[in-house]
Amino acid sequence: MATLAKGGRTNTLGFILRLLGGIPFLFVGFRLYGVDEMGRFAAAFVVIEIFALICSLGEKRGLAQRLTEGAEDHEDTPTNLVFDGMLTSLVFSIAACALLIAFPVIIFPSGTNSEFDMWMIAAIPAFALTEILLAAQAYRYDIATTVRARAVVEPWTKSILVAAFFFIPTLASGGIALAFLAAIYAALITAAWSFLKTYGLPKGWRPRPRYLMKMTARALPLVGADVIERGTRLLDVFLLGQFTSAGTVGIYWFAKEVVSLPQKLKTSFEPILSPVITKNLKIGNMEAIAAQVRQVGFWIIALQVGIALMLAIPGEAVMGLAGPAIVGGTGALAILLAAEVIASMAVVSESVLVYIARKRNLAISVGVITLQGALTVAFILLAQHLGYNEGFQAAGAAGALFVALAVSSLVKALVLKTLLKAPVSNWRWALVYAAAPAVVVGFVFTEFTPEWVELAIGGPAILFVYMWVIWKRGFTEADKVLFRKNANLPEEILEAAESTAKPR
Repeated sequence: MATLAKGGRTNTLGFILRLLGGIPFLFVGFRLYGVDEMGRFAAAFVVIEIFALICSLGEKRGLAQRLTEGAEDHEDTPTNLVFDGMLTSLVFSIAACALLIAFPVIIFPSGTNSEFDMWMIAAIPAFALTEILLAAQAYRYDIATTVRARAVVEPWTKSILVAAFFFIPTLASGGIALAFLAAIYAALITAAWSFLKTYGLPKGWRPRPRYLMKMTARALPLVGADVIERGTRLLDVFLLGQFTSAGTVGIYWFAKEVVSLPQKLKTSFEPILSPVITKNLKIGNMEAIAAQVRQVGFWIIALQVGIALMLAIPGEAVMGLAGPAIVGGTGALAILLAAEVIASMAVVSESVLVYIARKRNLAISVGVITLQGALTVAFILLAQHLGYNEGFQAAGAAGALFVALAVSSLVKALVLKTLLKAPVSNWRWALVYAAAPAVVVGFVFTEFTPEWVELAIGGPAILFVYMWVIWKRGFTEADKVLFRKNANLPEEILEAAESTAKPR
C-alpha cells in the first residue's frame, strides 16, 4: 500500500504539472489561432491517440505481466522483451500512418488548417513507443520519468512552440500541428534516455516472427480494453467532428481539456498498480487485490470530487478563459466532470479485470462504447432537430458519456466483486458531507464576487474546504498513507512495501 501511495503521489503531482503546462497551449491556441482551428486540431488529435493506443499493443499494462513472467520463465533479458514490444509496435504504427495518408478524411473530417497538418500523422509511432518505454520504467517503480516526459517536457514544449510559431510567417498557419508534433517527439527522447540508463541496450536480441505473432495475439484483449477505455473519452469528440461544425468541436474539446486533471487522476495509480497486482495474482492473494482496489478507488474518487467542485461551480469563469465564444460549453463542462467522478470505479476495476477476466472485460467495454456511440449520435441529432445551439449539442455528447460510464462502473464493479469474492466499492458517505460545505462556499463566490475572484480565490477555497472536511470525516489512518512519507508509516506497512518493491 505504501508503494501504491508513493507512486500515486508522484503521478498525481505530475498530472497537476501537466495541467499547468497545458494551460498556455489552450490559452494561446484559442486566443491567437481561433476556435475553428483548435476544433480541427482536436478532431485530428483524437484519431491519432486512438491509433497510437492500438499500435502500443496494450503494453501499458501488458508489459508488466510479460516482464514478471519473463523473469522466471523466459531466457530473454527484460531489455530484449521490451524491444520485442517496440518492434511490433513500430510495424503497426507504419501501417497506421499509411492508412491515414491514403484516407486523410478519417483524421481531418472538417479539412486542415495548413499543409503542415498532415505531418501530425508522424506522431503515431512516437506516441506508441513512448507508452512502452514508460511502462518499462514503471515496472521498475520509476514514475518520475513519466512525470518528466508527460507532465513537463511534452506540455511545455507544446505551449512554448505554439506561441513561437505564430510569429513566424512561414509557419504560423501550421503552428498548432508543428508544436504538437515536436512535443510528442520530445517526450519520446525523454523516455528513451531514462530507459537506456535503466535497462541498457539489448544483448543478443533479434526479431522472432513466431514469438512476436504469439505476443500480438495474446495482447489483443488488452489492446481492445485500452482502446475502448480511452475511446470512451475520445469517441464523443470524433462524433462531434462528423456531425457538427469545427467550432462545436473546439468548444467541447476545451471543456474536455479542463476535465483532463480529474480524468487523469484515475490512471495516476495505474503504472504502479499493474506490477503490484500481477505479483499478488502470482501467489493467488485475491483479498489483498480487493483491499488495494477499495483503497485506491477511494483515494481517486475523493480527490476527483474536490477538483470537480473547484472547476464546475465557477464553470462560466473557467470556460471564459478561452474567450466569450467558449462560455456556451459550461453545461458540457459540468456534465463531463460528473462523468469522470462516476467512472472511477470502472477504471480501478478494469485494472484487475484485464488480468483475470480479459475477454469478459472486453465484452463489457464493447457494449459500453456501443451504448455511448448510439446515445451520442442520438443526443446530437435531437439537439439539432430542436434547434439548440452548439453549447447544447456539446452537452448532449457529454450526457451520453455520463450514462455510458455509469453503466460501465456498475457492471465492472459487480463482476470484479464476484471474481474476487470480496467487496470492491469505493463509495463512502463522507464524500457527501465534504461536498455540502464546499458547494455553499462556491455559491457565495459565484454570486457575490467578480469572475477573477471566483477563479483566483473561490476555486482554491472550494477545494480547501472540501479537503479539510474529507480529511476529518472521511479519511482513516490507512487513507492518510497517501499523504505521508515512508518514514512516518507504521513499521508493518514499511516492511510490506519494501518486500513488494524489491527488484527481481
